[in-house]
Amino acid sequence: MSGKRTGHEAVVLTLLEKKKENYLAIRIPGKTSKAVMDAMAALRAEYGQHFPQVFKTITADNGSEFAGFAQTEAWGSKVFFVHPYTSWERVQNKRHNGLFRPFVPKGVSIELFTDEDILAAADELNGRPRRKLGYCTPEELFEAFLDTVYAA
Repeated sequence: MSGKRTGHEAVVLTLLEKKKENYLAIRIPGKTSKAVMDAMAALRAEYGQHFPQVFKTITADNGSEFAGFAQTEAWGSKVFFVHPYTSWERVQNKRHNGLFRPFVPKGVSIELFTDEDILAAADELNGRPRRKLGYCTPEELFEAFLDTVYAA
């Protein structure tokens, strides 16, 4: 997700867990393949050996920033790429990006926001109860899921 479209500034990498709707937003220094892979490597380090259980599949769009993304399959996750011009293949992620926009409006440089600002916005979204989730929050459900993963 970009703020201004200058091409040489920070962007936000967003990931959405589909069943529990847990939303991850990570500020990265640029819209480059290296920046995306560095963020994914940090997530892999955070979840360690449980990374493939937490991220069973990942669907990415066809932007050049995802050029090296297929190498995450070596970490045990399946990677899928959407077809060109088919935004409906990532509709849940697009919807959550829209919910994220009040925190980081279009046209506003992401350079103005700290990593903590971006994480706080994602935490705010994950703390909202959802009817679809039986009025539980994505945060509650994701924490329960992680408890089962780490208990195994």
